[in-house]
Amino acid sequence: MSALWLLVIILAFALVGFLTGRARALALVGGDRRKLHSLPNYYGFNVAMLALVPALLVLALWVVIQPLVINANVSHHIPEALYQDGGQLNLIMSDVGRVANGLDVLVSQGVMTAKEALSINPAETDLRTMLGDVGVAVGSDVGPEITTAAQELRAQASTGRMLMTIIVLVIAAGGFVAALRMTSGSFRARNMVEYGVRMLLIGAASIAILTTVGIVLSLIFNTINFFGMFPASDFLFGLTWSPEGRGGSEHLGILPLLWGTIYISLVALLVAVPIGLFAAIYLSEYASRTTRAFAKPLLEVLAGIPTIVYGLFALTVVGPMLVGIFGSDGFGWMQGARSVMTAGLVMGIMLIPFVSSLSDDIINAVPQAMRDGSYGLGATQSETVRQVVIPAALPGIVGAILLAASRAIGETMIVVMGAGAAARLDLNPFEAMTTVTAKIVSQLTGDSDFASPEALVAFALGMTLFILTLGLNVLALYIVRKYREQYE
Repeated sequence: MSALWLLVIILAFALVGFLTGRARALALVGGDRRKLHSLPNYYGFNVAMLALVPALLVLALWVVIQPLVINANVSHHIPEALYQDGGQLNLIMSDVGRVANGLDVLVSQGVMTAKEALSINPAETDLRTMLGDVGVAVGSDVGPEITTAAQELRAQASTGRMLMTIIVLVIAAGGFVAALRMTSGSFRARNMVEYGVRMLLIGAASIAILTTVGIVLSLIFNTINFFGMFPASDFLFGLTWSPEGRGGSEHLGILPLLWGTIYISLVALLVAVPIGLFAAIYLSEYASRTTRAFAKPLLEVLAGIPTIVYGLFALTVVGPMLVGIFGSDGFGWMQGARSVMTAGLVMGIMLIPFVSSLSDDIINAVPQAMRDGSYGLGATQSETVRQVVIPAALPGIVGAILLAASRAIGETMIVVMGAGAAARLDLNPFEAMTTVTAKIVSQLTGDSDFASPEALVAFALGMTLFILTLGLNVLALYIVRKYREQYE
């Protein structure tokens, strides 16, 4: 039975458990709710919770762990002569998975029976052609080793699904029966349900924290593997980025990528900070309520536009416009549509709502009493804004700018489509450059061997970017907390 149908069944168990538990609690006290410790619904929720939650947790873990265990078992059936490293083994296992899925399709379409799929002979059957007829393509010849491994994969997956079905249903039924047996008029169902909800909330929070920890550990371990293959000094202080190995050796210096990242981010902030800050000042201090109610949501629409749309806008509109002004027909400074200025301008437009919204909220948090006191001393509105409101809100505004900077540093699609792919150290903003995020994408796409320095360098780049953005976020929080004045 598939995991989806199991989920439907245990949800039905939970629904039936709620109705049964509620009815049983009322029946035990003769329908008099006053004799129950808790409200009748709590007894129903208790049965539903014990029938659903343990079975659902086991189902989720089984769905995640079973493919890993089966792939590890099946990979031992692949002769070592067919691969040289882990990357080639992964490619072979991908073909094994495709063949196994293709056999499932052939069985579902009635081309062969399940028994025939487990006993098919690749020497007598053109399995590659049969799989191609049902739309399943494999990357290599379907030899006897791959066919045997695919058959073993299907057999173990079938056994795993059968065990999963039995165990999950037994757990759901056991929880259902146990909850019904503990139901009585004096049973503290409300306490049990609230405890269960608290555990679910703790589990949800733990998943979020563990996910973050897992991401960080993945970056750390793969970065350590990379530095075991490539000198850390060459990576951190190298001035050349050439992973193709021209001249017989790789050049994986990060400085050109960091320079491109910082340069494009600075251009973006030079665009976003003045516009966003002035927009926030106008909306919070000068705009009428009607204008603010219309302009603020309209400005925040910019934050909801997908970055790929910004990238297309940079490539098709902003880039050609800049070439027309600064290209050969103008000043002669710009050779192509992709440049630091193209990506920086569009990224700055994208960051405007980040700066304006955060700054607007911070400015509005300044107490009205400070404005009234300034007006009482004879200051004009502009003088109040310049000498009272902005200084009071400055720590929060600086924090908003730093958060926008971390957002700019992590941007990918606008850079890929608007800035180009050239890794260079150059001060000309009309030259094409690239960033750390763009190179992470390029290094992890294609058929790269994940055990090679050219692929593992992406994790080192990601770790560098993570440290950089984390530092900016921590600095922003530090500035806001240290210099923020507390008003009553």
